[in-house]
Amino acid sequence: MWLVFEIVAVTLWLTKDNLFYLLNFSYIGSAIALGLLLFQLNYRYARRIVQLLVGLYMLVYLGLICQENMQIEGFWYYLFTGVFEAATIHYAVAKIFGPLLFGRGWCGYACWTAMVLDFLPYKTPKAPRKKIGFIRYITFTASLVFVGALFLCHVENIEQIMFWAFLVGNILYYAIGIILAFAFRDNRAFCKYICPITVFLKSMSYFSLFRVKCDKERCVSCGKCKRVCPMNVDVTDNSRKRENGTECIMCMECVKACPKKAL
Repeated sequence: MWLVFEIVAVTLWLTKDNLFYLLNFSYIGSAIALGLLLFQLNYRYARRIVQLLVGLYMLVYLGLICQENMQIEGFWYYLFTGVFEAATIHYAVAKIFGPLLFGRGWCGYACWTAMVLDFLPYKTPKAPRKKIGFIRYITFTASLVFVGALFLCHVENIEQIMFWAFLVGNILYYAIGIILAFAFRDNRAFCKYICPITVFLKSMSYFSLFRVKCDKERCVSCGKCKRVCPMNVDVTDNSRKRENGTECIMCMECVKACPKKAL
């Protein structure tokens, strides 16, 4: 995994002639590699360390200090300007093409919204999943319409507006995420029903190379994996059409919980 990010880092550094990309993706790749190493050593908070290392870096340094909008409206902004920079590169690596390799690893190890929500008390869902996932498509469309309207209306200082949209958007994400977590007794309710980025992630992660798979000969159907999964994924089904299969965030809680090491 470190090598994958290092290849991206060197490639972007040479093609864009910008040392930042070498440092940026080398740092992220090293943080993820450290987390995976700690996981192999059975360190309890391995994933949380990666979340903090990557999430805070992107939120505080890239977002607040460098004033880059790394959220979906920032992606639309750079896409409309025809510039392959910042959010467009971030989305290409983490949320559009990257999931073909590592699925929704972004959601489990790097998202700065989930980084905070995962500290709430409902790490495993306490109630049945709601059938309101369509809301994500509304927020996805709203972000596109918002940025499109700014360009169509020839609004000045769009770049500054994008920074404020990043600030306000994050405040709303945290507020809504926390409210939903307590209302539905589920830390990941925001991810399941509201987050617009999942429109990209769900479709691409269906084809992910890295997936949690079940050794049927070892599995005793105890159900522990389903009970601890924060995203309600049926990991005992190895087909790509398994229940909530495109929602797996590779958190490995199911792997740790399995008494027979079948996952």
